[in-house]
Amino acid sequence: MELSPDSIIIWQWQSIVLNATILYTWLMMAGLVLGAGWVTRRLSVEPPLSRAQNLLEVVVSTIRDQIQDIIGDKVDHYLPFIGTLFLFISMSNLLGLVPGFHPPTGSLSTTAALATCVFFAVPIYGIAQQGVTGYFKHYLEPSPFMLPFHVMGELSRTLALAVRLFGNVMSGSTVVAILLSIVPLFVPVVMQLLELLIGQIQAYIFAVLTTVYIASALQAHEEKERSQNLRSSKGDSHLNTL
Repeated sequence: MELSPDSIIIWQWQSIVLNATILYTWLMMAGLVLGAGWVTRRLSVEPPLSRAQNLLEVVVSTIRDQIQDIIGDKVDHYLPFIGTLFLFISMSNLLGLVPGFHPPTGSLSTTAALATCVFFAVPIYGIAQQGVTGYFKHYLEPSPFMLPFHVMGELSRTLALAVRLFGNVMSGSTVVAILLSIVPLFVPVVMQLLELLIGQIQAYIFAVLTTVYIASALQAHEEKERSQNLRSSKGDSHLNTL
């Protein structure tokens, strides 16, 4: 029983190794790109709409609404990144039901790569909103002594993202494989359906946490703008009083 697709070697030539993680990650990326191209090649704004377009609009609208509930405005800036993360993780976990398919999210290297993308995306969005000085200034608040703790917090939450997703996907596949070897078919089928549900929940949690981290990077800028607007309105009302 293989605990990770990293250990499944598909092809090897000297030091060049193609394992199941790399292969199925490429297949997932190609499938998402080709599927998006196929669905969007004939978009229409007038009924009747195709089933594929209806499904795509439901998925995009749901993701967009979730981001808007957390971040608020400028949803379209974050939708491509967060939506891609959710769809990749969700489809990877969903296709884990296909015999012979090894979800790349069952590899710690894949989940670590996804978490690393989030690690770099958060400051990129924060700097784009606040500027370099405005973003990194919050690492020194309320005191410069907090700098190491802020850095440790950034690193620990990145590690938590990677390990949480990997642990849930890997453990689910392992439990189903063990049950298949010791009990009748019915129980593993139920467990596999439960694994499917957990996989979709994990995709949702990963996307929501990513959105929360981005929102936290933007919060300081928004609070600063609100305080400036409040001081300005108080100044205007004071002048009107005079």
